[in-house]
Amino acid sequence: MTACTEVLKREFPSIDGELLTYVEDVLQSGKDEFENGEEVYEAIGAILHEVSQDKSEEEVKQCCDVFLDLLKPKKADSGGGGGSTKILNAPINLKEVAAQQDVVQDDIQSIWVVQRDDSLKVDSKKLEKAEAKRQQKLEKRDQTAKTASVAPPVLQMATASQVISKKDNKLEAKGTNRSMDIRIDNFDVSFGDKVLLQNADLQLAFGRRYGFVGRNGFGKTTLLKMISSKQLQIPSHISILHVEQEVVGDDTLAIDSVLEVDTVRTELLQKEKDLNAAINAGSTDPEHSHELSEVYIQLQHIEADKAPARASIILNGLGFTKEMQARATRTFSGGWRMRLALARALFSKPDLLLLDEPTNMLDIKAIIWLENYLQNWPTTLLVVSHDRNFLDTVPTDILHLHSQRIDNYKGNYEQFDKTRTEKHKAQRREYEAQLAYRNHVQEFIDRFRYNANRAASVQSKIKMLEKLPELKPVEKEIEVTIKFPEVEPLNPPVLQLNEVQFKYPDGKVIFTSVNLSANLDSRICIVGENGAGKTTLLKIVMGILQPSGGIVHPHRGLRLGYFSQHHVDQLDMNVNCVELLQNAFPGKPIEEYRRQLGSFGVSGDLALQVVASLSGGQKSRVALAKLCMARPNFLVLDEPTNHLDIETIEALGKAINKYTGGVILVSHDERLIRMICKELWVCGGGTVRSVEGGFDEYRKVVEKELEAAAA
Repeated sequence: MTACTEVLKREFPSIDGELLTYVEDVLQSGKDEFENGEEVYEAIGAILHEVSQDKSEEEVKQCCDVFLDLLKPKKADSGGGGGSTKILNAPINLKEVAAQQDVVQDDIQSIWVVQRDDSLKVDSKKLEKAEAKRQQKLEKRDQTAKTASVAPPVLQMATASQVISKKDNKLEAKGTNRSMDIRIDNFDVSFGDKVLLQNADLQLAFGRRYGFVGRNGFGKTTLLKMISSKQLQIPSHISILHVEQEVVGDDTLAIDSVLEVDTVRTELLQKEKDLNAAINAGSTDPEHSHELSEVYIQLQHIEADKAPARASIILNGLGFTKEMQARATRTFSGGWRMRLALARALFSKPDLLLLDEPTNMLDIKAIIWLENYLQNWPTTLLVVSHDRNFLDTVPTDILHLHSQRIDNYKGNYEQFDKTRTEKHKAQRREYEAQLAYRNHVQEFIDRFRYNANRAASVQSKIKMLEKLPELKPVEKEIEVTIKFPEVEPLNPPVLQLNEVQFKYPDGKVIFTSVNLSANLDSRICIVGENGAGKTTLLKIVMGILQPSGGIVHPHRGLRLGYFSQHHVDQLDMNVNCVELLQNAFPGKPIEEYRRQLGSFGVSGDLALQVVASLSGGQKSRVALAKLCMARPNFLVLDEPTNHLDIETIEALGKAINKYTGGVILVSHDERLIRMICKELWVCGGGTVRSVEGGFDEYRKVVEKELEAAAA
């Protein structure tokens, strides 16, 4: 045991006296029972781990093998029974030995009786203490493993930095900077290890309307958040409003929720109320009358009496009827509360208004109204949008985010698209010309490199090539591709709705007498105001809702694929994209999941990112990939363009046109509707009707309704 003690003290110098004694006792008492080093490790391994944090499990096991060698050297060498052996002079009658267990000869070891020296027994208290420590450690390990398996991923946060000139700092400190223009120079924005913007510049001239475009995941929404949270410094006298979160639902009326944004008017009205109450209570203080007169003058100056009418016009334009304007905000859904947030922003008129996809929660009628309203916006507007028609109508300038920088273009999106195309063509011609020139010079150098008569010319050409700027190829954005699965043909009709009607249990009729017939070549687009029953009609087609009357006839071979407005929100955010498909459709090779994601532009490292870390558009593409994994032959799409960038919407339109299955689409994206629509259905007025003349005719009807409402 002395040798074991020396090894213990040498290999585990931090072991205290009590534990050292305990380990010695265990080794001494169990030396006859240990069959291999693993059993030694089971007996004392937990304690050795406790007193040595720097040794691995394998190193501790090696120490246990050493202890076994010291305790039972012959066992370690031969693998047989250890200890000393004695050759018997005569046969032993084991039965007699067993009967005389109390009388065992000194030179005979009984196989029936295990005798131990009481002085070597383990102290039970020490054993209990050591066992408690071991159990506690095992429980801690189990808890750590369990937590690690269910803990949601830690999402990285965006960070920003910028270079601020001393001149701007001095003006800001003195409070003498009164310019309403915004200039952010030489700034960086990162999201974890990913650099979104580097050495970028942003200039916003007061009164201009900027459309902010770029691919999904490039950092548009992140930049808006950086500006609104003041992580990027902007002059303090410029008021900023970012429409990002929906209005909190409470008992405040919708119209009052908008009016209370004007804090100056709200405070003056409250002061007027308090002063009138004091005067009516019999106050004779002349100061009260003077203050009341001042309040009336200020109210008149800010045209407080016109504020309710202006708020009502904004709410009406965004789809709030008179009855809805008088309802409490808590009675509205999330989409309508987002509209309220937009109405509050439009009413307050901040110096810089930041809008992120404002058309997502609006129907076509409200979008047309918003387009007209924003064309007269008096302050600076920065709007992220992927609606081509909206970007052609509202902005005076386009900001294009790409290659970690922002380029400024004058004009609307159509002009930007033309200018960028011409710019790329010019850059490509310039690159090809420079490349041809370099190749020509290099050819001369290679031809006459070893010609003594041309040595001076060759050296001159070499130096000239070295002085030329680095030749960089024209940057070309990766084209987004979407590919729906091929489907087998079905004999028409594949879907019929005959005299279908739907009403809620309270008796409210949504529509009556809907007659709809669809085949695999159908491209039906459904439009109408919010609440008219578009989503309800899709749910009846899907069988999620049962009609109040009429019959739905699906083909027996029909496989419907449904993309709902909330499809993205229902994804598992704690797994990566490949795992998401793997969990939904188990048993397939990893390559098949990656190939499916690649069909929707989610490839490379993006497919291995946690879903929660993706942008809204990237999540939409993952949701479409998951939807099509079941190989549907008829797609039912409810607002699929929300959060998709312009290039992806274009790719979606092309993919739908190439798709060999049928499509019913609810959308407010005018360009997508014009790309694919063969039949246009309008929900409203308690019915669903087909519109001859398509979207152009429907837009004319909506514009006439808006003109009539404005009059």
